[in-house]
Amino acid sequence: MKLWGGRFTKETNQLVHNFNASLSFDQKFYKQDIKGSIAHVTMLAKSGILTDDEKDKIIAGLEGILKDIESGDLLINESFEDIHSFVESTLIDRIGDTGKKLHTGRSRNDQVALDMKLYTRDEIVEIKALVVTLLAELNKLLGENIDTIMPGFTHLQKAQPITLAHHLGAYFEMFKRDYGRLCDIYDRMNYCPLGSGALAGTTYPLDREYTASLLDFKAATANSMDSVSDRDYIIELLSALSTIMMHLSRFCEEIIIWNTNEYQFVEIDDAYSTGSSIMPQKKNPDIAELIRGKTGRVYGSLISILTTMKGLPLAYNKDMQEDKEFTFDAIDTVKGCISLFTGMISTMKFNNERMKSSAANGFTNATDAADYLVNKGVPFRDAHGIIGKLVLYCIDKNCSLDDLSLEEYKAISPVFENDIYESISMETCVSKRNTIGAPGQAVMKQVFKANEEFLKTL
Repeated sequence: MKLWGGRFTKETNQLVHNFNASLSFDQKFYKQDIKGSIAHVTMLAKSGILTDDEKDKIIAGLEGILKDIESGDLLINESFEDIHSFVESTLIDRIGDTGKKLHTGRSRNDQVALDMKLYTRDEIVEIKALVVTLLAELNKLLGENIDTIMPGFTHLQKAQPITLAHHLGAYFEMFKRDYGRLCDIYDRMNYCPLGSGALAGTTYPLDREYTASLLDFKAATANSMDSVSDRDYIIELLSALSTIMMHLSRFCEEIIIWNTNEYQFVEIDDAYSTGSSIMPQKKNPDIAELIRGKTGRVYGSLISILTTMKGLPLAYNKDMQEDKEFTFDAIDTVKGCISLFTGMISTMKFNNERMKSSAANGFTNATDAADYLVNKGVPFRDAHGIIGKLVLYCIDKNCSLDDLSLEEYKAISPVFENDIYESISMETCVSKRNTIGAPGQAVMKQVFKANEEFLKTL
């Protein structure tokens, strides 16, 4: 059964039908379609458009269809154009002509808009839960590594000593923002389009606010033309998902680097690694690499919807059917990546001694050496030059600042005294940085507790 056809004298060409059909992918929201239909007929009965008996009969039929689909007793027939026509046709087959009243006061345009919103809203809830699990794991690792010293990098070169907790905290902030974006999108999209009709509403006395309340929306949408042609929430979601993937990809890039033989900062668990078919010694960070690679796939979905929507006049156009496949794919991709990433970092082992040694051997305490001179009255620009000379001297001798004798220090500047060694120790360099946002242990303990309190609110 088609939801249209009275105006036509010929059957649709099979190739046209196949090209036009969306059942192969929109069957994904059969639950949402049935849920929306139940709310719709409930409202129709409340508004006096259907009798209570008709309402009860339709709802019983719809609930039976849902039960049978989920149990496997009813298979979705691929010959139908879309999930809407399949559900309605099955309903009519089961309860007779009463089923034909289901579509009263409703267009497929506002039905599609509703189903996609309901599906997207449900998926946002699931993605938020996955982000919360990731945030909890990050904060757990943060709390365990407040004293784990490592080099901080700029331009992929060692810059200053930090802690692993501080590094993990940066990603906590990123994913915390991602969670906030998902909440914002949910709130902004949470208006019900059902009752908008094809584009200009309907002459039936629909109670749209009642329908919205039945489906847990904040309210009914305010403009019927916008209601059936709005895909902003999908654009926003795909943008937020792209940002999540970007954050995951950045972290994966670092894990891949840290996992190399040259760094050896981490060891990825066997369960999240693979080997080589020819080189028996290999243990490859494939999960991290695949997450990094799949980022472009999600970006592509965002560009696709932007490109689809950019030239569409009001109101609904069939182009909008293209919103579904790549949105479904992006959602599934992101959910899988977050889950795998969380598992990977929860089983990953950190090589604390290797990280601390790397920080000590990379002149990461050079800034602190310059600050030492400033505290002794040397102008910063002069102190910067003095430490630069010391670094060159160390490079020539193949040693670190910590290895120099006091005589070698004094040969470049007489200001240096024995307290230079305490001032440039890795522990001191980290512990004295205790302003908000810095890596010092005292402030990082505060951050850990604040993160714990934040997580309790979610």
